[in-house]
Amino acid sequence: MSGPGQVRWGPVDRGQFDSRVQMPTTSTSSKISRVQGRAVAVRANDIDTDRIIPARYLKTITFDGLGDHLFEDDRAELTRRGETHPLDRAAHKGAHFLFAESNFGCGSSREHAPQAILRWGIKAIVAISFAEIFAGNSVMIGLPCVSVAPDEMATLMTICESEPATEFELDLEAKTLTTGSRAFEITMPDSARSSLLSGNWDATALLVADYEQVQQTAARLPYVSGWTAPVA
Repeated sequence: MSGPGQVRWGPVDRGQFDSRVQMPTTSTSSKISRVQGRAVAVRANDIDTDRIIPARYLKTITFDGLGDHLFEDDRAELTRRGETHPLDRAAHKGAHFLFAESNFGCGSSREHAPQAILRWGIKAIVAISFAEIFAGNSVMIGLPCVSVAPDEMATLMTICESEPATEFELDLEAKTLTTGSRAFEITMPDSARSSLLSGNWDATALLVADYEQVQQTAARLPYVSGWTAPVA
């Protein structure tokens, strides 16, 4: 069964790429302009991808289940000390925003890090700044990474921690993050913002939109057509 932004493919005949290949189906638009929900804050600068998802999970064949291991070592360490990680606090269950500080996502360029965050349930990350590769990997899976000024992040974290039921709304078109009557200006690269607003971040959706052209191109590839197609 397909979820949001996912594509389900029918059976493919390996000997001939033709009408027997079923058209993929997609259930929702890939355009992302707004995110709403509660937030969870993780305080610390320079949170690297190894802390986000430990390296032992990089050998997994798929990204399924990575959300269960988000910040796993940090959470375990706090538990040993008799403390509770923000992700384990009942008040933050179901949060759609992750608030962070400077240089979030630094370290190795593993794609598993944003995948783990997304699969935990986070739909947008707000930080003072991001590691460039991490931010790019996030946009490629439809996970907005937006920045706010340091003083505004301090305010947002205080609100989030003291009033965990507070709802926030990110508006990529207006470039704002709002809660109640308060509005915070957000920034992100124009190319990333444009790709989210247009839906062009979703490479699979772009292929589906031009599926007939994909079929025509594939039919000319010998290794798809069973080496019966003429080589251009």
